[in-house]
Amino acid sequence: MKAAVIVFPGSTCDRDMAVALRAAGAVVSMVWHKDAALPPGTDLVAIPGGFSFGDYLRCGAIAAQSPVAAAIRAHAARGGAVLGVCNGFQVLTELGLLPGALMRNAGLRFVCKPVQLQVGSTDSAFTGQYRAGQVVTFPVAHHDGNYFADPATLDRLQGDGLVAFTYLDNPNGAARDIAGILSPNRRVLGLMPHPERAADPALGGNDGQALFRGAIGHVLAA
Repeated sequence: MKAAVIVFPGSTCDRDMAVALRAAGAVVSMVWHKDAALPPGTDLVAIPGGFSFGDYLRCGAIAAQSPVAAAIRAHAARGGAVLGVCNGFQVLTELGLLPGALMRNAGLRFVCKPVQLQVGSTDSAFTGQYRAGQVVTFPVAHHDGNYFADPATLDRLQGDGLVAFTYLDNPNGAARDIAGILSPNRRVLGLMPHPERAADPALGGNDGQALFRGAIGHVLAA
Protein backbone atom coordinates (compact mmCIF):
# COMPACT_ATOMS: atom_id res chain seq x y z
CA MET A 1 0.00 0.00 0.00
CA LYS A 2 1.48 3.34 -1.05
CA ALA A 3 0.85 6.58 0.82
CA ALA A 4 1.92 10.11 -0.10
CA VAL A 5 2.37 12.70 2.66
CA ILE A 6 2.08 16.22 1.25
CA VAL A 7 4.60 18.72 2.66
CA PHE A 8 3.97 22.48 2.56
CA PRO A 9 6.11 25.31 3.90
CA GLY A 10 5.00 25.40 7.54
CA SER A 11 3.92 21.75 7.81
CA THR A 12 4.93 20.48 11.25
CA CYS A 13 3.31 17.04 11.52
CA ASP A 14 4.49 15.53 8.23
CA ARG A 15 7.08 13.27 9.88
CA ASP A 16 4.62 12.17 12.58
CA MET A 17 2.13 11.26 9.86
CA ALA A 18 4.75 9.29 7.92
CA VAL A 19 5.86 7.40 11.04
CA ALA A 20 2.26 6.41 11.88
CA LEU A 21 1.56 5.27 8.32
CA ARG A 22 4.78 3.24 8.10
CA ALA A 23 4.04 1.61 11.46
CA ALA A 24 0.68 0.52 10.05
CA GLY A 25 2.35 -1.05 7.01
CA ALA A 26 2.36 1.63 4.31
CA VAL A 27 5.18 2.52 1.96
CA VAL A 28 5.40 6.29 2.38
CA SER A 29 6.64 9.01 0.02
CA MET A 30 7.06 12.62 1.08
CA VAL A 31 5.68 14.89 -1.66
CA TRP A 32 6.68 18.56 -1.86
CA HIS A 33 3.82 20.94 -2.59
CA LYS A 34 5.41 22.13 -5.84
CA ASP A 35 5.28 18.64 -7.34
CA ALA A 36 2.56 18.53 -9.96
CA ALA A 37 1.99 14.75 -9.73
CA LEU A 38 1.69 12.12 -7.05
CA PRO A 39 4.04 9.11 -7.05
CA PRO A 40 2.78 6.32 -9.36
CA GLY A 41 0.46 3.89 -7.61
CA THR A 42 -0.45 6.19 -4.72
CA ASP A 43 -3.37 4.72 -2.75
CA LEU A 44 -3.67 7.25 0.09
CA VAL A 45 -2.87 10.95 0.21
CA ALA A 46 -2.28 12.35 3.70
CA ILE A 47 -2.26 16.09 4.34
CA PRO A 48 -0.65 16.70 7.75
CA GLY A 49 -1.09 19.32 10.41
CA GLY A 50 0.92 22.48 10.88
CA PHE A 51 0.67 26.02 9.57
CA SER A 52 0.94 25.82 5.79
CA PHE A 53 2.25 29.12 4.42
CA GLY A 54 2.00 30.61 7.90
CA ASP A 55 -1.82 30.40 7.85
CA TYR A 56 -1.93 33.67 5.91
CA LEU A 57 -5.24 34.74 4.31
CA ARG A 58 -7.21 31.75 5.69
CA CYS A 59 -5.78 28.52 7.08
CA GLY A 60 -5.16 26.23 4.12
CA ALA A 61 -6.15 28.79 1.48
CA ILE A 62 -2.71 29.22 -0.07
CA ALA A 63 -1.92 25.51 0.20
CA ALA A 64 -5.04 24.79 -1.86
CA GLN A 65 -3.49 26.78 -4.72
CA SER A 66 -0.22 24.80 -4.77
CA PRO A 67 0.76 22.82 -7.88
CA VAL A 68 0.01 19.54 -6.10
CA ALA A 69 -3.62 20.58 -5.47
CA ALA A 70 -4.83 19.43 -8.89
CA ALA A 71 -3.28 16.01 -8.35
CA ILE A 72 -5.00 15.68 -4.97
CA ARG A 73 -8.37 16.60 -6.47
CA ALA A 74 -7.87 14.12 -9.31
CA HIS A 75 -6.88 11.39 -6.85
CA ALA A 76 -10.05 11.99 -4.83
CA ALA A 77 -12.21 12.14 -7.98
CA ARG A 78 -11.13 8.66 -9.02
CA GLY A 79 -11.97 7.28 -5.57
CA GLY A 80 -8.55 7.47 -3.95
CA ALA A 81 -8.36 7.76 -0.17
CA VAL A 82 -7.47 11.15 1.32
CA LEU A 83 -6.80 11.98 4.97
CA GLY A 84 -6.47 15.56 6.18
CA VAL A 85 -5.58 16.21 9.83
CA CYS A 86 -5.80 19.61 11.54
CA ASN A 87 -4.31 22.00 8.95
CA GLY A 88 -4.92 19.17 6.49
CA PHE A 89 -8.65 19.32 7.29
CA GLN A 90 -8.56 23.06 6.61
CA VAL A 91 -6.83 22.40 3.28
CA LEU A 92 -9.50 19.83 2.32
CA THR A 93 -12.28 22.38 2.84
CA GLU A 94 -10.34 24.94 0.80
CA LEU A 95 -9.88 22.35 -1.96
CA GLY A 96 -13.64 21.79 -1.98
CA LEU A 97 -13.27 18.11 -1.13
CA LEU A 98 -15.23 18.56 2.11
CA PRO A 99 -17.95 21.08 2.97
CA GLY A 100 -17.83 23.80 5.59
CA ALA A 101 -14.96 25.80 7.06
CA LEU A 102 -12.71 25.83 10.11
CA MET A 103 -12.98 29.12 11.97
CA ARG A 104 -11.18 30.71 14.92
CA ASN A 105 -11.77 28.82 18.18
CA ALA A 106 -14.74 30.17 20.11
CA GLY A 107 -12.50 31.08 23.05
CA LEU A 108 -10.03 32.89 20.73
CA ARG A 109 -7.20 30.85 22.21
CA PHE A 110 -4.89 28.17 20.89
CA VAL A 111 -5.98 24.82 22.34
CA CYS A 112 -3.40 22.06 22.91
CA LYS A 113 -4.45 19.06 25.00
CA PRO A 114 -5.80 15.50 24.78
CA VAL A 115 -9.54 15.38 24.11
CA GLN A 116 -12.10 12.62 24.16
CA LEU A 117 -13.95 11.86 20.94
CA GLN A 118 -16.94 9.68 20.22
CA VAL A 119 -16.84 7.60 17.06
CA GLY A 120 -19.80 8.30 14.79
CA SER A 121 -19.96 6.54 11.44
CA THR A 122 -17.92 3.35 11.20
CA ASP A 123 -18.83 2.89 7.54
CA SER A 124 -15.47 4.00 6.16
CA ALA A 125 -11.95 2.70 5.74
CA PHE A 126 -10.76 5.19 8.35
CA THR A 127 -13.27 4.33 11.07
CA GLY A 128 -14.11 0.71 10.30
CA GLN A 129 -11.91 -0.69 13.07
CA TYR A 130 -13.73 1.33 15.75
CA ARG A 131 -17.13 0.61 17.30
CA ALA A 132 -19.96 3.09 16.82
CA GLY A 133 -20.12 5.16 19.98
CA GLN A 134 -16.62 4.15 21.09
CA VAL A 135 -14.76 6.84 23.03
CA VAL A 136 -11.15 7.50 22.02
CA THR A 137 -8.57 10.07 23.04
CA PHE A 138 -6.58 12.10 20.49
CA PRO A 139 -4.60 15.32 21.10
CA VAL A 140 -5.68 18.62 19.60
CA ALA A 141 -3.38 21.55 18.79
CA HIS A 142 -5.13 24.32 16.88
CA HIS A 143 -6.28 27.92 16.88
CA ASP A 144 -8.82 27.56 14.06
CA GLY A 145 -10.65 24.30 14.73
CA ASN A 146 -14.18 25.60 15.09
CA TYR A 147 -16.06 23.65 12.39
CA PHE A 148 -18.82 25.64 10.73
CA ALA A 149 -21.37 24.82 8.05
CA ASP A 150 -24.89 26.00 7.29
CA PRO A 151 -27.75 24.10 8.99
CA ALA A 152 -28.72 22.23 5.81
CA THR A 153 -25.17 20.94 5.39
CA LEU A 154 -24.96 19.92 9.04
CA ASP A 155 -28.29 18.10 8.75
CA ARG A 156 -27.04 16.28 5.65
CA LEU A 157 -23.75 15.27 7.27
CA GLN A 158 -25.58 13.85 10.27
CA GLY A 159 -28.44 12.34 8.32
CA ASP A 160 -26.13 10.60 5.82
CA GLY A 161 -23.83 9.24 8.54
CA LEU A 162 -20.88 11.37 7.43
CA VAL A 163 -19.85 12.61 10.88
CA ALA A 164 -16.84 10.47 11.75
CA PHE A 165 -16.01 11.87 15.20
CA THR A 166 -17.59 14.29 17.67
CA TYR A 167 -16.11 15.97 20.75
CA LEU A 168 -17.39 14.91 24.15
CA ASP A 169 -16.17 18.20 25.67
CA ASN A 170 -16.06 20.61 22.75
CA PRO A 171 -12.77 22.58 22.99
CA ASN A 172 -13.35 25.04 20.16
CA GLY A 173 -17.07 25.70 19.69
CA ALA A 174 -17.44 23.46 16.63
CA ALA A 175 -21.00 23.19 15.31
CA ARG A 176 -22.79 20.16 16.73
CA ASP A 177 -19.49 19.12 18.39
CA ILE A 178 -18.12 17.94 15.03
CA ALA A 179 -14.44 16.92 15.10
CA GLY A 180 -14.22 15.05 11.80
CA ILE A 181 -16.31 14.46 8.68
CA LEU A 182 -16.33 12.15 5.66
CA SER A 183 -17.01 12.81 1.99
CA PRO A 184 -20.18 11.28 0.48
CA ASN A 185 -18.19 8.29 -0.85
CA ARG A 186 -16.50 7.95 2.58
CA ARG A 187 -13.05 7.99 0.95
CA VAL A 188 -12.03 11.45 2.24
CA LEU A 189 -11.71 12.18 5.97
CA GLY A 190 -11.03 15.57 7.53
CA LEU A 191 -10.24 15.51 11.24
CA MET A 192 -9.05 18.28 13.58
CA PRO A 193 -7.57 16.10 16.38
CA HIS A 194 -4.31 14.27 15.67
CA PRO A 195 -4.52 10.44 15.40
CA GLU A 196 -0.85 10.30 14.38
CA ARG A 197 0.05 11.66 17.83
CA ALA A 198 -1.95 8.83 19.42
CA ALA A 199 -0.42 5.92 17.52
CA ASP A 200 2.38 4.83 19.85
CA PRO A 201 1.85 3.67 23.46
CA ALA A 202 5.32 5.00 24.35
CA LEU A 203 4.08 8.50 23.54
CA GLY A 204 0.95 8.38 25.66
CA GLY A 205 -1.70 6.46 23.75
CA ASN A 206 -2.53 4.31 20.76
CA ASP A 207 -6.19 5.09 20.02
CA GLY A 208 -5.14 6.46 16.64
CA GLN A 209 -3.58 3.19 15.45
CA ALA A 210 -6.93 1.75 14.39
CA LEU A 211 -7.52 4.63 12.00
CA PHE A 212 -4.27 3.96 10.11
CA ARG A 213 -4.61 0.18 10.25
CA GLY A 214 -8.16 0.41 8.96
CA ALA A 215 -7.30 2.67 6.05
CA ILE A 216 -4.33 0.57 4.98
CA GLY A 217 -6.13 -2.74 5.50
CA HIS A 218 -9.05 -1.56 3.42
CA VAL A 219 -6.79 -0.69 0.50
CA LEU A 220 -4.93 -4.00 0.74
CA ALA A 221 -8.20 -5.95 0.87
CA ALA A 222 -9.49 -4.15 -2.20
